[in-house]
Amino acid sequence: MTQPLVGVVGLGLMGSAIARSLEGAGYRVLGHDTNAERVAEHRERGAEAAGSPAEVAGRAELVLLSLPTSTVVREVCLGSDGIAGGARPGTLVVDTTTGRPEDSAEVSRALSASGIDYIDACMSGNADQAAHRDLVAMVGGTSAGYERGLPLLEAIARSVHHLGPVGSGAQAKLAVNLVLGIHRMAIAEALTLGQKVGLDVALLLEVLKDGAAYSRAMDIWGPRMVAGDYHPPASRIRQSLKDFRLILEQGQRAGSPTPLGSTILQLLTIADATGLGDADNAGVAALTRRLAGIEPWPASGGA
Repeated sequence: MTQPLVGVVGLGLMGSAIARSLEGAGYRVLGHDTNAERVAEHRERGAEAAGSPAEVAGRAELVLLSLPTSTVVREVCLGSDGIAGGARPGTLVVDTTTGRPEDSAEVSRALSASGIDYIDACMSGNADQAAHRDLVAMVGGTSAGYERGLPLLEAIARSVHHLGPVGSGAQAKLAVNLVLGIHRMAIAEALTLGQKVGLDVALLLEVLKDGAAYSRAMDIWGPRMVAGDYHPPASRIRQSLKDFRLILEQGQRAGSPTPLGSTILQLLTIADATGLGDADNAGVAALTRRLAGIEPWPASGGA
């Protein structure tokens, strides 16, 4: 059965993978992105494209956002040619962006004044996982908004969790990313230590996966760390750096110390400053190897 038209604003790594999953589930996808190459790739699959978020919202009653930051979400929703200016009352915005929870709540309030519903539906997983419908959705919003968005979310995620009011999905996503960032860095540090003392790092990874130290992060990023394979990225170090800034901000707001998060933030800042910002998140292994003297530092900030 053909599903209704869905708008997707943001056709980057995650947005394009989500759009393909929706198409595979029978949805017609109307896409928009400020990057003309992304739009061209979207059209090449036979999908439709729109010239602005307002046009997307004027044609589709379900609009999914996959954007870099909550600042961009605010502009897309409330700015010139934004969703608020083009949407009909009753439109549902499903925001998968990892952003500031307070911004989600503010955007939701502003959209509701125009009769537009909003849920934050952050995704745990990268673009490769999205391509295999291996995402976990964390949703904040009203029960009515959640129920209405559920079929859409089930088309792109293997599980969907309603955590509370708007902003709850974003809060949960930051907690998830805190754990993932710590896991990635721990794996990179352990593999680097093993390499430094002469162990076969591929065998060491297998040992780590076989024992109590195991985490699924080893399956997702471990092989790329062993191979030194950081391009093309499934998710970027620069995005993780943005996320950890938000994580520490939320920790300060809540009065919840994040000492490990602070350490990861410092390391990601170094990685970004030394040319690894556009590398896959497995590229934190390049940083630990540089710190250990296994790999050279770039001469002028290149990866």
